[in-house]
Amino acid sequence: MDFSLVSQTFDKLRITPPSKLILLEAQTLSAAHVPPYPPDMPVLFTNISSQELAWHLKEMLLTTYPAEHVVHVVEKGNMKEERVGGLSGEIFGEEVCMYVPALGEGISFESFAEIVAHLRAPDGCPWDKEQTHESLRKHLLEESYEAISAIDSGDFTSMREEFGDLLLQVVLQSQIANDEQQFNVNQVIQGIHSKIVRRHPHVFGDLKLDGVDGVLANWEKLKEAERKTNGQQEKGLLDGVPLALPALSQAQEYQDRAARVGFDWPEIEGVLDKIKEEIEEIKTAETDFELASEIGDLFFAIVNLARWKKVDAESVLRGTNMKFKKRFAYVEQGAKRQGRNLSDLPLEDMDMLWNEAKQRGL
Repeated sequence: MDFSLVSQTFDKLRITPPSKLILLEAQTLSAAHVPPYPPDMPVLFTNISSQELAWHLKEMLLTTYPAEHVVHVVEKGNMKEERVGGLSGEIFGEEVCMYVPALGEGISFESFAEIVAHLRAPDGCPWDKEQTHESLRKHLLEESYEAISAIDSGDFTSMREEFGDLLLQVVLQSQIANDEQQFNVNQVIQGIHSKIVRRHPHVFGDLKLDGVDGVLANWEKLKEAERKTNGQQEKGLLDGVPLALPALSQAQEYQDRAARVGFDWPEIEGVLDKIKEEIEEIKTAETDFELASEIGDLFFAIVNLARWKKVDAESVLRGTNMKFKKRFAYVEQGAKRQGRNLSDLPLEDMDMLWNEAKQRGL
């Protein structure tokens, strides 16, 4: 790295070099998809040596910085301000540098990890300092469901907020573990990083696979090999599915995993025939126990149909639940508009209001 070039660059910018600065040869980012540094720190790219590299830097920056973010380009003694969205591929050369000011506070993972650690520090929050893995369990579950609800709503503002709440739970749990000298958040990240690379040899290696089915089949082979390596030879294919999952999600995950190793109907007609068979068995059930068992089998068969049609059973049922809730609320409001109690409303009148709700798109 030519540090004299760095000094000359800041002289041309007519600004004092910041107390913290990330210095990167532009070529080292030629394969990067996102900026590999915290964006709340300023960065100086040096030697933007080709047009292709200049265009790549622009695309990479736009994944994190707004298009209007101002950067400073220094070329042959000249300095000019540009906006990230307006950068041109024509800006390149062995001595071309680009200074990207910090995006703002609180926008990097590192800064977030710091404030969570502060919450647990001696001068932190009394509530956060008292939390344990076990005490936060219910909050992790609640935030997971709220994130799912935000996804179902299609409200991107809510999604962004709920993902933040969920991230807080992960980082806070990791900080608790760090305080207890169990593990830290960097080890959590390193673990999932290694797992992703290891389980995607078709992306990060030379393995050739045939489509999604090939990827999933190889995924199970890799997981089986991992279990053996970890001394878990006796662990079954379905044992990794969390018992705490909602029943529909659990059923679909069981079916997915079994199908990856070939345990599946060859055609969808087998699935449809199974549903018909389960309905008939419900009709002939003689005891309450048999009836409950057959209804469970029917649910399982319908989940299988959803899987075959590439539909998430849990999500679509949640969607239907919400649809029912909205339409029933319309029926309730209709009764109130008529000055009547809902329980006094004849079924025919309820059906009429229900159909009105459907016509209104509820």
